[in-house]
This record gives sequence, C-alpha cells and structure tokens, in this order.
Amino acid sequence: MMQRLEGRRAVVTGGGSGIGRASALRMAEEGAKVLVVGRRRENTEETVALIRAAGGTAEALVADVTVEANVAASVARCVEAFGGLEAYFANIAVVGTNTPLLEQTTDEWEEVLRVNVLSCFLAVKHAGRHMVAQGRGSIVLTSSAASLRANAGAISYSASKAAVNSLAQTAANALAGTGVRVNAVLPGLVETQLTRQVFEKARERGVEGRIGHMTPLRRAGQPHEIAGMVAFLASDDASFVTGQCYAVDGGVSSSHPFGRIALPGDR
Repeated sequence: MMQRLEGRRAVVTGGGSGIGRASALRMAEEGAKVLVVGRRRENTEETVALIRAAGGTAEALVADVTVEANVAASVARCVEAFGGLEAYFANIAVVGTNTPLLEQTTDEWEEVLRVNVLSCFLAVKHAGRHMVAQGRGSIVLTSSAASLRANAGAISYSASKAAVNSLAQTAANALAGTGVRVNAVLPGLVETQLTRQVFEKARERGVEGRIGHMTPLRRAGQPHEIAGMVAFLASDDASFVTGQCYAVDGGVSSSHPFGRIALPGDR
C-alpha cells in the first residue's frame, strides 16, 4: 500500500460502517492517524480495532456530527490526540422517502437537509478554520451520483446532495489562497447501511445479479472503491484539485438510462 498520507492526521465521520469504515481503513493503511467518528459506539470502536489490528493508529469519538459543538469537538479531539489535522472526510447521510413529491412533508426535507447538508457545512466551517490557520488541508464531502440526475434516489436526498456539490464548489472558492482544498465524492450504488434494503430485496427475489446492470461496468460498487478516491483527494496527489465533484459510480452518470436488447449470456 502506498504511504501517501504518512504523517497526516484525519477525521472520518460516519466511520462505523460502509464507506466511512472503508475510508478510515484506507487512510490508516496509507499512513494517516485517524479519528473515527460515529453515532454507534460498538461500530465506531470496531473500526478503530480493525485499524489497530492492521498496525495503524486510530481513536474513536462517539458523536452526532449534525450538532455544531460536536463537529468542533471532533477537530479539537483530533488535534489533541494526534497533534494536528490535515484531512476531514464528512460522510453521513439519510436517504429520505419515496413518497410522491406532492405528498412529502417539510419534516422530511428538514431532516434530510440537516443531516446531509448541514453536517458538511459544519465540517467545512470547523475543519476549515484549523486548516486555514495552518495553511493547508483537504476537506472531502460525501455527495452522491443521485445529485446529478433524476430518478437515482429519493427527491429530497438527490436535492440535498446537489447542495453538497455546490458547497464543495463555493467553499473551495471561499477558501481560495488559503491552501485548503474542498472536494466532493459522488458514490453510485454501493452496498452500505443506507442501501442495504435494496440489496436484500434483490437477493430475496433472486435478482442480485441485476444490481448495477445499468452501469457500464455492469455491477454495483464496493465501499473500498469509494475509499480509494477519498484517500486520493486527501493526499498530495490531489494537490491541484479543489472545487471538484468526482462521480465514482461505475460510469452510470456518463449516460442517460436506456433500454437495451438482451444479448446471450445476459442475466
């Protein structure tokens, strides 16, 4: 494994499972000391245990990062535990519902925007303050390929992730000249806690092999494949990259959905 993050200190939120866990493991493998933040103590501490078992350095923080004081505390805890902070991966989300648009409630929208957008803003605000003061740093926000076009997720979810894309762009420009980079990673369909129901239903129906069939790669993604992009954006390999939104989605966003004639061997 490359050691692009040797000597770096990182915070990963939503680190108890899925993309967050995979990213915490990948960043630690590449040399970073990682503060793993999650709402569930058991899952968060399990990620830390996995990192330590692999020879890495990690600490756990159980916190709800939609609360401003907790985000500020995550930055302070990383600095206290490891002596600094160079990378912050803001990675929590809720999916919203598939209730017809005209029947959706303000309660749903407020919750989705609070979790998906406010958590990213707070990461930029508090990690950004520390990074601006030291003259460098990388903030990575989790968006979604569903932010790019309709019908890839719940409406409130897609709209909230489009806001995250804009935040990555506008924050990168607001921090111009500071040495702080802000980017977003846009996962496609990946099996995580958020999408588990989709995969379980497909297995029940015996059509798991059809999951991801509309992507050019003809499959769903894995958390470690998103983690690779996160580690890249946190590293100096991305030193000239800011204000960008990277789709890691098997290519599904490269085209509009279309019907296809079944070919021999298709499932």
